[in-house]
Amino acid sequence: MSVLVIAEHDNASIKGATLNTVTAAAACAGDVHVLVAGHNAAAAAAAAAQIAGVAKVLHADAEGFAHSLAENVAAQVLAIASGYSHILFPATASGKNVAPRVAAKLDVAQISDITKVLSADTFERPIYAGNAIATVQSADATKVITVRTTGFDAAAASGGSAAVETVAAASGNGKSAYVGSEIAKSDRPELTAAKVIVSGGRALGSAEKFNEVITPLADKLGAAMGASRAAVDAGYAPNDWQVGQTGKIVAPQLYVAVGISGAIQHLAGMKDSKVIVAINKDPEAPIFSVADYGLEADLFAAVPELVSKL
Repeated sequence: MSVLVIAEHDNASIKGATLNTVTAAAACAGDVHVLVAGHNAAAAAAAAAQIAGVAKVLHADAEGFAHSLAENVAAQVLAIASGYSHILFPATASGKNVAPRVAAKLDVAQISDITKVLSADTFERPIYAGNAIATVQSADATKVITVRTTGFDAAAASGGSAAVETVAAASGNGKSAYVGSEIAKSDRPELTAAKVIVSGGRALGSAEKFNEVITPLADKLGAAMGASRAAVDAGYAPNDWQVGQTGKIVAPQLYVAVGISGAIQHLAGMKDSKVIVAINKDPEAPIFSVADYGLEADLFAAVPELVSKL
């Protein structure tokens, strides 16, 4: 049978997490189909058709999909689920909102946060904040899966030539409605898609120092800004900057950790980064155990000096 990927998009383009999920889907065996449920989302469906490895794009268009309400998207997935052996979602806030609803309605066990496909019914996923890897085998007829996008390379966004098929839009239960949203706007790259991330920890001491020390370095590197949970809880940085087990999982080309001790929960969110640079005055800080380059120094002296040399 075929494998279905639920696309994450903004009604005009496909988000990067979908590309990683397509790679995971291809490893499950079977043709890869992509569902684009949106409103006036023909451009997103056309972009999905260009993804390498995609055999078919299913385009469901209705006003109820304009803001990707979980209830409405889940209803659409359930309407076509019978034709698929695997249904894959990116393990993003949106994917993790829809997938459990689909799994519950299908009366199957959700397989969460996979990082490797061993066979069509066997997968690997991290547990205990990434300190152990569980091998999970499922006998369910339909496997509902969320994919940790950092565990898979992104499929090529171009080179494909899938057919786009229009499917009837399913209606949700009408119990939820979009009222509004407050979206933080930034000229910096999105944290989960950034190639370079500079993160700060509680050692910075205040929101003012966080901005004074971290921002110039991020500006020099063209980087996104992140933070440890301790820094976020202390009010030094906004919630959407939090990297870690209870924040965002990232795997940039370069991750610079400034004044971050490296608690296990933080390491779970960034240890797959290609190159990790740690700046910390504590030689025993756990962050040095995963760092490719470590600088034992006072961050208030080392970071401005680094900025001046860049």
